[in-house]
This record gives sequence, C-alpha cells and structure tokens, in this order.
Amino acid sequence: MKKLSVTLLASLSTLWCLAQVSIIPEPLKLTQGSGTFSLHDQVQLVAVSADELQSARYFSDYLKKHYNLSIQIVEKVGTDPAILFSVVEKETPSVTGEYELTIDTKLIVLNGFNPQGLFYAVQSLIQLIPAKGHWKLEIPAIYIYDKPAFSYRGMHFDVVRHIFPVEYIKKFIDYLALHKMNYFHWHLTDDQGWRIESAKYPKLNTIGAYREATIIGMFPGTGVDSTRYGGFYTVKELREVVDYAKARYITVIPEADIPAHCMAAISAYPQLSTAPDTLRRPASTWGIFNRQNNVLSPNKYTFKFLEDIFDELCDIFHDSPYIHFGADEASTMWWKESAESQEFMKQNNMTDEGEIQDYLVRLVVNTINNKGKIAVGWDEITRDPKLSGDVVVMNWRGQRGGNEAANKGYKVIMTPSRYSYLNSSQRPDEELVLPRRVTTLDTVYLFNPVPKALSPQAAENIIGGQGCMWTEYYPTISKVEYALFPRLSAIAENYWSGQGRKDLTKFKQKLSKQFDLYDLWGANYCNYVVDIGDVKRLLSTPNYLPSKSY
Repeated sequence: MKKLSVTLLASLSTLWCLAQVSIIPEPLKLTQGSGTFSLHDQVQLVAVSADELQSARYFSDYLKKHYNLSIQIVEKVGTDPAILFSVVEKETPSVTGEYELTIDTKLIVLNGFNPQGLFYAVQSLIQLIPAKGHWKLEIPAIYIYDKPAFSYRGMHFDVVRHIFPVEYIKKFIDYLALHKMNYFHWHLTDDQGWRIESAKYPKLNTIGAYREATIIGMFPGTGVDSTRYGGFYTVKELREVVDYAKARYITVIPEADIPAHCMAAISAYPQLSTAPDTLRRPASTWGIFNRQNNVLSPNKYTFKFLEDIFDELCDIFHDSPYIHFGADEASTMWWKESAESQEFMKQNNMTDEGEIQDYLVRLVVNTINNKGKIAVGWDEITRDPKLSGDVVVMNWRGQRGGNEAANKGYKVIMTPSRYSYLNSSQRPDEELVLPRRVTTLDTVYLFNPVPKALSPQAAENIIGGQGCMWTEYYPTISKVEYALFPRLSAIAENYWSGQGRKDLTKFKQKLSKQFDLYDLWGANYCNYVVDIGDVKRLLSTPNYLPSKSY
C-alpha cells in the first residue's frame, strides 16, 4: 500500500505540473513565459469604452465574489501593476470571439478584436488565477492567441419537467459564459407545463403551468405522488434573463414545442385538441407522446393560437435572432383518429397524416420569419420537401440526420443524443434513478460534429452544436450540476477548439484544475472521470476522490 501511495503521489505531482497552465476550452496558440503577475488590491483595471468597461466590470465582480478582492477600474494607466482591457480593430477581418492575452510580471493586456473577443480573453485570464489555496494570487506569464472553431456554441436547459428559479437560470448562464459558450437554449413548454407568461392566453398559466402530480421512479414508474407542481416565468423575469445573458455575450433561444408535446396547452384550451371533449391535464409522467393525445388539431383556433403565441415569443425575446418551435415526436395516430383532421386532409389534398405536421410547421416558420427571426426546429422538420424560409435544423436523432440536412443545404446545429444529451448516466455503476444508457466523458469529448465524409460545402453548413440538459430525473440543482460537469466542459472544448486542437489525454490532465474551479464556483460535479496516464485505474475508481453529494 505504501509503494502504491508513493506511485500515486508521484503521478499526481506530474499531473499537477502539466495542469499548471490549464485552460478549457483549449486555446489556438499558447506560449508560456517566465515569472508571474501578482494579483492584489493595488492592481488597476484600465478600461475606457463601454465594451471595455463591460468586460472590466465582469472581471471585477468575479474577483469580488470568488476571492473577496476589490480592484479599482480607471480610464488610464497610473502606476504598475495594471490590467488593460482593449477592443482593437484588425487590418484583416476578425472572427467573432477572436482575442489575444499577454501576461507579463507587471502588466496584463487583453486585446479583443471585437467585444466578444475581449470577454473571452477575460475567461481565459480567470482560469489562470489559482482556484485553490488562493491566499497568494500569482498568474503565470503567458501569451495566448485564440478564436473559436464554430460560431454556435450552446447549452440547452429543460425547465418544464422541473422548474428552476430565475437566480439559478442566471447561474447556469454564468457557467456557459465561463466556458466561452454563446447560446442558451431555453426549453419552456412541453406536456408537463407551460412556463411562459401569456397575455393573450392566460389559462396557459393558471391551468397549463401546473400538473397535479409527478411520476415516482423510472418511467413507467411505480405510480405518481399527490403534489401539485409547476409555475411559470413572468415576462419581466424572461426579459431579466435575456438582459443578464446579453451582458455575457450569450443569446437566449426560447423554445415553445409544437405541434406535439402540447398537453399543457391542450389542458388550458381544449379547442386545440383533436379530441376537445376529452378532459386533459398537464402530464404527470414522462414519455407519453404516443400514449396520450398531445398533438394540436389543424383548425382555425389552432392557427390563430400559433400565430399569437409565436408573436408573443418573438416580442419577449426580441434580441434573439433565433426562435425554436420544436416539431419533434408528433404521433400521427391522433390525426388518424380525428374526423376533423381527416376532413382537413381531404380539403387540402393530403395523402398522409405527416403532412398535417408539415402544414403547421410551415405556418409557424412563416410567423417567425415575418417577425425578422430565424426559425429553429428539431430534425423531424427535414421530412417536408416543401419547407422553405429562414430555418435551421437542430439535429438530435443521430449524426446521420444532421449530415443529410447539411447536404440538403440547411444550416445545422449538432446535438445528437448519443453524444450530447447529459441526462444519461456517466458511469456504469450509477446509483441515481436515470436512463440506463451511459454517456461517459470520453463519449462526449470524442464526438466529431463535422466528419470527413462531408463535402466542404456541407461542412460549412454545420454552424456548431450544443449539449442538452433534460430534467425528467433531475429535480434539484445539485443533481443537474452533477450531470453537467465535467461533460459541459468537454462540449465547450468540442465547439470552441474543434478537432484540430482536441486531445483527450490533455483534456483529462486539465480536469484537476477544472475541479478546483467547480469548487470555487460552488458547483457540484461527477468526479468519477479522472482517469489519467499510469494511474488511470486508480483515478477512475469511485473511492479515489470523496463522493460528491447529489
């Protein structure tokens, strides 16, 4: 045992040296210098323009929150040491997010070649500050040049199956900012609840936002509890989140899922249903899209409802270029059994029920486009050969569908469930009640969103990707974060660094420092995945590090 401990300590010592300069996602160019910059309350933050001040204040707030360190922001350099925040123009066109970071013993210069780039330079600087034993804050001298591989780098969060307070939504957005992500996909409606305040359809909130019970255990479960559950976000709260994200260069993409996953809407307004005389309530269980009627009926009331709802959504999220309309998992059996739907098909010369979904999708895409927005739908929308307009495909049913969409000329956001859904187990002996499929850190990290088989033109259509955090089995913040980390860090590196910079061994070496950052941020995480080099077996055992609470 003593020999084993010595070997382990030696290996960990080597690992610590390798991880001294550790940044996730991996920068494009990094050159380490000599010496360190001492961070203390006599350092000045120098910023002049509004964009420079925004990043300087963010950095100042971070230091105050996590290190209880107050540093003054000034407009010009007085005495050394100082940190300069600068947005500079390049002679050649810059990539959004491109930056340089130079650290010397007396001066740190953050050059963003656009406002986003300056903000991302701050994120790299933050990761170079000691996160553990930080009584002395020494930052290594270094030069970094960096830019993202993909324009879309995002994370999804389902607040329908379980709702989370606005303050945590902001913290979730902070996690994305710290990983240089720039899109937050907010899943706001589904069978189990409607989470968006609606002025035109108030019953969506008084009725549709609350389910009467919740399934116990893994679907199909052992019954349901007797607790009424739900809630919704007011327009004021939604806009508050949008503004908070905007200050971190993150765009919020709201999703209202149609024409299926609509049981909450149908419970509030039965006129929307193919069976309006059947009493419905928001779903108390999961996975019910082909067991209970949750699709919209193709009638005039539905058409007006969809136009009104997406008008409201476009107005609330006016800063977002994207509006997500879902369009996944619509079971055609309910349209087959509906006389009204069959009559609609006859009047419109439709030959199969899937064309009803196509019709409703085109209506919503047109509504979103008329508001000057880009419509985003899950990959089922590609079945419609008549679909046109400004629309992006979000691919979830395997990578092949995303490749086919890109070949057809669609812009594609990759999020295939096998590699991107974080609601699955991440260790084979998982004790939590979760879907049985295991999605390890390696699985997430090694995913290549742009395979070599794609033509250069099709590859250009892959604009990026995201992770998805569905919350059927994640009712608490602690449990959500256990699922997120460190897999979210792997997703961030996938879409910022791209295939050319990725190195799984190096990424795992960086996790020691990353775990310290999670601790500093107060985030829960799964520590099972530290399996590096010669101590791979030791480090991957559940007993190596203290178990985190769920």
